[in-house]
Amino acid sequence: MRQDIQKRASHRSKIIKGQFDGLQKMIDQEAYCMDILTQSLAIQKSLASLNKLIVENHITTHITDMIASGDENQIEQAHKELLGLYELNNIRGK
Repeated sequence: MRQDIQKRASHRSKIIKGQFDGLQKMIDQEAYCMDILTQSLAIQKSLASLNKLIVENHITTHITDMIASGDENQIEQAHKELLGLYELNNIRGK
């Protein structure tokens, strides 16, 4: 993993852990539903931010290397991975 992305991803995951711990506390204390939902949605946005970092790393390292290799099997694998990411990102509630 690229060092800059690793550092940012690690920081983001620690923030998410804190957010999730806060969410659990809110649930245990039976906080107001809208407050719990707001915290849950904030966590989802933080996870999306973390996912973006990991995808950025994967594309700028692994996918780039696979395509640059010139190996047809590696290039096909890179295409499959990119399409898989696209499908995961675009399937909502299905």
